[in-house]
Amino acid sequence: MSETAPRNRPENPATEPAAGTPKTLGAGSGAGGGTAPGTPDRTRRSGGDPASRGRTTIADGVVEKIAGMAARDVVGVHAMGGGLARTFGVVRDRVPGGRSVTRGVKAEVGEVQTALDLEIVVDYGVSIIDVARAVRENVIAAVERMTGLEVVEVNIAVSDVKLPDEEEEAPEPRLQ
Repeated sequence: MSETAPRNRPENPATEPAAGTPKTLGAGSGAGGGTAPGTPDRTRRSGGDPASRGRTTIADGVVEKIAGMAARDVVGVHAMGGGLARTFGVVRDRVPGGRSVTRGVKAEVGEVQTALDLEIVVDYGVSIIDVARAVRENVIAAVERMTGLEVVEVNIAVSDVKLPDEEEEAPEPRLQ
């Protein structure tokens, strides 16, 4: 066979199998031309780029973890979550492996987009507007870079301000 022969000629109706007879595609069919019998014809079997074969789903919790880590990286964010969630979180943080990076983060994940709700506590003296803007930018960049999802919105609720003279909410130890 010459090198200029087309690899994927339209099949001739005369070479089609009779109705009800299974049709073989790909390896060794010979009907498509261009490959030796017994050699797989990758151009006929493939659905295109290997990266596009199949589907990837990303769980809400994955996006919540990414967003939680990105929000905590912003200077001026003291903690994540509301009062009760933070109180239980302090207890959970003391248990090995109990730290929850998703505290204060809620994500709704679709096939190509996601929306996030964050609840934060800011340090006293910082500009809440600037902190919220920085959190939004950092979260969007991290989530879009790591997941490929489009972040359509990041809603931020500032639930508290950490004053310099406030003690951390720490439960008393159960054992004395």
